[in-house]
Amino acid sequence: MAQAVAPRVTRQTVGAIADGAFKVVLAVACMAAAAPLGRLLGTPTWLMAVAGVALLIGGVVEIGYTRSRSMRTYTRLMIAYDTGWVLTALIGALITWQGGSAGGEVWIGYQTVAPLVFAALLITAKPVRTAAG
Repeated sequence: MAQAVAPRVTRQTVGAIADGAFKVVLAVACMAAAAPLGRLLGTPTWLMAVAGVALLIGGVVEIGYTRSRSMRTYTRLMIAYDTGWVLTALIGALITWQGGSAGGEVWIGYQTVAPLVFAALLITAKPVRTAAG
């Protein structure tokens, strides 16, 4: 009789789950406080809400695929996502510092697109082989 082997939970797996959970928390904040956050960042309320939905989708997908995708794939995607996050935050801050009004929109625009790209790449990534499979 074959016995199912539970996949080992590594620090990388915990990190991937935590990254997804952070996106879910940020999503809830974006949706629950869309109007005040939008005013603070100079973005329309609808954009904050849409960013929240995108972050929620990205976070849920990220958490859901931890058992079926390699941590190497996760690590690469998280590095790319976080690099874009930092760059758009810096660009947004630079725009604002120079007197522009689109700094918040640049950053929130990234938060609207990037989680969906992250999720799509994760979904289409090659599944990892399991001992039972």
